[in-house]
Amino acid sequence: MDPSTRDQLIYEAHRKSTGVAYLLWFFLGFFGAHRFYIGRTGSGVAQLLMCLSVIGIIPLAFWWLIDAFRIPDMVREENLDTIRQLGGHMPQNDNARLGPPDPEAPRRSLDPRVEEIREMRRR
Repeated sequence: MDPSTRDQLIYEAHRKSTGVAYLLWFFLGFFGAHRFYIGRTGSGVAQLLMCLSVIGIIPLAFWWLIDAFRIPDMVREENLDTIRQLGGHMPQNDNARLGPPDPEAPRRSLDPRVEEIREMRRR
């Protein structure tokens, strides 16, 4: 198996779905299940602890509603982090999208069709 196919399979195995995140948010959101799924375990634990306290329920309700609008961005960031890890790029900060490619690393794409086109151009 060539490296680009392997990377594509790894990405598909680790890719997070917005639909699944919304289902977890709707049914188990007060327990922070959607945040655990997206990979934000720290805030997931905070939501879980707030859910267990009587005082924490009111702020948690606002947090739960705000998460309804933030889920697509959180899923996108998690998927971009997965792409960065597969491409050999380390995330620079939370606001960065894709970091600049490493000049020493070979240039490759996660999409196998792009690799096929590049291979045909080389011939």
